[in-house]
Amino acid sequence: MLGLIGKWYLWPAIRNRDPQTALTPLLLYACLRVNGLMFLMPGLVSASLPSRLAVPTASGDVLAALRRNMRVALFLVWVFNVEAYANLATFTAHVDPAQLGVSYDLAVLNVPAMIVVHIIIFVYLRGPARRTASAAG
Repeated sequence: MLGLIGKWYLWPAIRNRDPQTALTPLLLYACLRVNGLMFLMPGLVSASLPSRLAVPTASGDVLAALRRNMRVALFLVWVFNVEAYANLATFTAHVDPAQLGVSYDLAVLNVPAMIVVHIIIFVYLRGPARRTASAAG
């Protein structure tokens, strides 16, 4: 369902916009990745949650800023998006939901939404953003 929302509502709203306008709201949503810090807080998640998954999830909570140099900004968005998507995919594939403790509900709602947002960012970066960067360079 989240994928359809992205396809029907998000993509049409951003596909013809400049990178700063299109990517800023998607990257702001990515600010919710600070929720990954919960995985480092004792008592909120199971002690059996592997630190090899919890630490990268928590430390991957970064927002790339779109300001002056569009080529550099788009490169940083690529780096951020690749790392964040890989992090979510690894987390989803290797974490037992029972290990998430009180953060279970948040992960069940936020992780699928974040995956959709990252896919939309990839699609945008492969199309409209690439044309904008080429025109700017």
